[in-house]
Amino acid sequence: MADIIQLLPDHVANQIAAGEVVQRPASVVKELLENAIDADADSIKLIIKDAGKTLVQVIDNGKGMSHTDARLSFERHATSKIKNAEDLFQLHTKGFRGEALASIAAIAHVELKTRLHCDDIGNAILIEGSHVVSQDVVVAPTGTSVAVKNLFFNIPARRNFLKSDTVELRHVIDEFHRVALAHPGIAFTMYNNGSEAFNLPVSNYRQRIVNIFGNKTNEKLVPVEEDTEVLKISGFVGKPEFAKKTRGEQYFFVNNRFIKSAYLNHAIASAFDGLLKNGTHASYFLNLTVDPQTIDINIHPTKTEIKFDDEHTLYAILRSAVKHSLGQFNIAPVLDFERNPNLDTPYDYKGNQASMPKVEVDRSFNPFQEERRPGTTSTSYKKEPTTSWESLYVGVESKGNEAQQDLSEVQFESEEGTASIFNEDQQVEQSNTTYQLHGKYIVSTIKSGMLLIDQHRAHQRVLYEEFLKNMTTKEGVSQQLLFPLQLHFSSQDIVIVNQLKADLEHTGFVFSNIEEELVEITGVPVGVPESEVSIILEQLISDVENEVPDSHFSATDLLAKSMAKSLAIKTGQALKKDEQEHLVNKLFACKEPNVSPTNRTTFITMSVDELDKKFI
Repeated sequence: MADIIQLLPDHVANQIAAGEVVQRPASVVKELLENAIDADADSIKLIIKDAGKTLVQVIDNGKGMSHTDARLSFERHATSKIKNAEDLFQLHTKGFRGEALASIAAIAHVELKTRLHCDDIGNAILIEGSHVVSQDVVVAPTGTSVAVKNLFFNIPARRNFLKSDTVELRHVIDEFHRVALAHPGIAFTMYNNGSEAFNLPVSNYRQRIVNIFGNKTNEKLVPVEEDTEVLKISGFVGKPEFAKKTRGEQYFFVNNRFIKSAYLNHAIASAFDGLLKNGTHASYFLNLTVDPQTIDINIHPTKTEIKFDDEHTLYAILRSAVKHSLGQFNIAPVLDFERNPNLDTPYDYKGNQASMPKVEVDRSFNPFQEERRPGTTSTSYKKEPTTSWESLYVGVESKGNEAQQDLSEVQFESEEGTASIFNEDQQVEQSNTTYQLHGKYIVSTIKSGMLLIDQHRAHQRVLYEEFLKNMTTKEGVSQQLLFPLQLHFSSQDIVIVNQLKADLEHTGFVFSNIEEELVEITGVPVGVPESEVSIILEQLISDVENEVPDSHFSATDLLAKSMAKSLAIKTGQALKKDEQEHLVNKLFACKEPNVSPTNRTTFITMSVDELDKKFI
């Protein structure tokens, strides 16, 4: 039998490796930024075009590379970070696999320019799909510039799997934030399609957070500091009143490397237990410093997951540190046993003995003594009793007859009676056709049996079709606010609000001013409470970041879905009889009452036969 196992060509092996390393443009951004940090750069510039699909370029002022190193950097498993297997457990750098540049070069056009500090001229290498096109000597500044163009040009299937530019740009910005937050001592600049998106100077950690997420973030932060033999914690957590519906602003850094850990995230949630509203998540920006020998970084291709030797100890320390900070800065309620100085005895009365109160008694008082008329002598005066009780009612009869005569002439105003299309029996039966079950379902009777409606999903469907109609016909009704509502967002969130402004105005929102980090609203759709506006916009921005389609109609559809989801009545909300009937009527007036906007069933029916079978 012929041999069937063969070695893969290098370009195929590189493309397979690229599938693990490069999933989207954001993966390229992460690898290139980490390489720049490992090169000891103190100023890094990121340039993006078309959300990274056309161009991802990183320019740094680091060490640079020699002619030989520049060429070797594109070979697989070529790295300067480790020399033997033991070095994997003493890592202090970002990139150590030696696959990043080789994988990127396999699926894109890569242009590298680099120069060492001690050299007068630099080197330039051009690679297309793992093939070196040219390597020349060029004039270049100190440091390295890597430009990745036309990502996935030779793998069209992978390119088709990329999301819209808005979604991919959000992933790029997320990676940029993660690297920039971990290194406040490095200046970062980001340009998107020719315009400056971020300019982050060298600063401390708190200033770096404020520079990224906006000036209003400063008042939301509570510092966390803890130093033990096992773990050192530094950073900030957000105050409970500023908790968000989404998990966007949650960052763990272990030895200056961003990680995701559901276990440690639970420790934070446990520290905030009892302080957060249901469905909200606290923000945190925490740096954890541990011994490199106690962690294993090399367990995931993207290096965002880390295995700890003793997770339970880290959990306990982290939870206690956050809880201590919340209590120390009077965020969490505490039992206060301190005395109130206002209750102290004044100086003038200190040392004085308490005097017994004097009780004065009128010993001559006799409650049974006969009553005396004021101004009379001491002789007793007796009240003459009425001769008979009938005398009390003398003349009442005549007065009553007069009143009766007067009342007979009074005309009472009566309400106009309106004819009903139902007789009384039918009305009684109709008023008892809906019931609310466990604050979640509405039970209604139909000819064939029983109808069970999910009130939350049903209201979503009703609101969704109303919003979609208003946005399509541009006839949204607005209610004016007594005072303008000012909401603060990050600069990237403001970009999304500007994109959706026209559609939001068609639903009834009125924007008086949109600045760099401020949105001022003077009108909201009818029925939308003022307290819900910030929650609606935050949820909407989150939905848009994750799944904005390209077509205008689809974006309008997503906007209607997001607003319906935020404003629909929640499970557990009690409804009156008329509210239940109104919801049922509105649901069956919809075009598609069977499903919610997210294609989930809104109601089910049970026939009398099905109910009869339950009793067999």
